[in-house]
Amino acid sequence: MKLTQVDFQERRDRLAEQMGPNSIAIIATSPEVMRNADADYKFRADSSFFYLTGFAEPQAVAVIETDADGEEYIYSLFCRERNREMEIWNGYRAGVDGAVDDYEADEAYAIDLLDEEIIAKILNKEKLFYRIGQRADFDAKVSVWIKKAHDASRGFGVPTQLIQLDQILDEMRLHKSEQEIELMQIASNISAEAHTRAMQHVRPNMMEYALEAELNYVFGQNGCVPSYNSIVGGGKNGCILHYVENNQSLKDGDLVLIDAACEYECYASDITRTFPVNGRFSPEQKALYQIILDAQIAAIDAIQIGNSYREPHNIAVRIMVEGLVKLGLMQGDVDQIIESESYRQFYMHGTGHWLGMDVHDVGAYKDQHGNARLFEQGMVITVEPGLYIAPDDETVDAKWRGIGIRIEDDVVATIHGPLVLTKNVVKSVDDIEALMAQSK
Repeated sequence: MKLTQVDFQERRDRLAEQMGPNSIAIIATSPEVMRNADADYKFRADSSFFYLTGFAEPQAVAVIETDADGEEYIYSLFCRERNREMEIWNGYRAGVDGAVDDYEADEAYAIDLLDEEIIAKILNKEKLFYRIGQRADFDAKVSVWIKKAHDASRGFGVPTQLIQLDQILDEMRLHKSEQEIELMQIASNISAEAHTRAMQHVRPNMMEYALEAELNYVFGQNGCVPSYNSIVGGGKNGCILHYVENNQSLKDGDLVLIDAACEYECYASDITRTFPVNGRFSPEQKALYQIILDAQIAAIDAIQIGNSYREPHNIAVRIMVEGLVKLGLMQGDVDQIIESESYRQFYMHGTGHWLGMDVHDVGAYKDQHGNARLFEQGMVITVEPGLYIAPDDETVDAKWRGIGIRIEDDVVATIHGPLVLTKNVVKSVDDIEALMAQSK
């Protein structure tokens, strides 16, 4: 399943409507990034640029100009020209003809003509929208264009308002369409398959990177790439929130925490599962795991239209604090522990973040009054409570130390209640142990 140019045009239509009359929006794709020497990283288009264009090549800029009435607009795409020699080395290009024929631009120009052509487009516009502060080099370019337009017009007919384009695009991207949710469901299904494979293939003394390879195999077989650097942390490494070295041996009796997922057609998934390397939870591991699972299930249930974004977090925190007190890892009154945030010794991050084209997706978490915003149809959020007992934490009994557990799913807020995109990978203690037993 892929989005069509009809989908991208509909997005441009909505953007142009919100821009208003006599306005211009300029948005560039990502720059190419060098890995080392003359080798670059595989190119991935800027999410907001791709959101509007569907154009995945580097060195491209999109321009949207509304007319004096705000009823019509022109979509121009600046891109690389066709070049037979360069295409032999680096692959085919759409070129200016493809930009019109395949990507339905009203006008297309060679990217080398951007500095020359953009001046005439800026002239006589009242408002200029672009992603202020996104890239210093592009900020500098826009400043030069505005000055040149000012000089060319003798001070008349240049934009008097410079507006942050992300204010509009971020809100558009935050509310996912049915087609976007379908793409995210595909990504989630592939990622769930990868986590299932990891549970089936893990063995004591296996290297973390070898287990990561099992995930990457599933991603690659489905034409996907990881949507972020995979975390495969065995034992105490699971207590490091962003552990990505993945170069240690997995020990019998330890847990392994895997936070890994793929993106499909530029839409991300994000899954964490924690399971025993030998297939059986110890009593301590099981006790902590069940607390986190109970917290996660309750937090997911709280993703209801009209509920506060903070509600799942608050619910998860209370359940985990109650569990820690019951197990003796914390002492005192639950309300006081929550108010003082002393639980952050074991749980130091939030319970979720927006998810979409970026794994930490765009969109404000507070409304214009500074209050946590309410869930609305089509918002997608992760739910990922965890507990991390540091290996050197002498405030707790030694049997708890070095246990790190997180459970994460991707959830859509809908009028019918929470839709869990990542439900295909097991997460209860019994289901995990049963799945792993079958693979022995």
